[in-house]
Amino acid sequence: MDEVRIDKWLWAVRIFKTRSIASEACKKGRVMIGNVTVKPSRTIRRGDIVQVRKPPVIFSFKVLDLTDKRMGAKLVPQYMENITSPDQYEILELNKISGFIDRQRGTGRPTKKERRDLEQFTESFDFDDFDFWE
Repeated sequence: MDEVRIDKWLWAVRIFKTRSIASEACKKGRVMIGNVTVKPSRTIRRGDIVQVRKPPVIFSFKVLDLTDKRMGAKLVPQYMENITSPDQYEILELNKISGFIDRQRGTGRPTKKERRDLEQFTESFDFDDFDFWE
């Protein structure tokens, strides 16, 4: 096997869950070979560097061997090498740590910290001192 379609290979080496998702990623410009976006029908060869953008990170993989049949996760290292730069993993880690920090204030449910602050605030009032009926 000298050439394989990029969407088949991405699916076979378990980068995408289904071939249609891999194909869609190519169509949306999220898959690149040599910094050039590729169509799903583009063929790849051994030694190609495939970049996959899964926001916020761009993963890079070196094609070691070709296959068009999906395989178990233990066999994947025979077919590709992950050469993603460490700074991309730092971006991913920072994104995980930030969690809901980017959430607009006042949108969505309160976080656990916000709920505790709210409970502490309401408990600090002694409502017995107020005469609501006057």
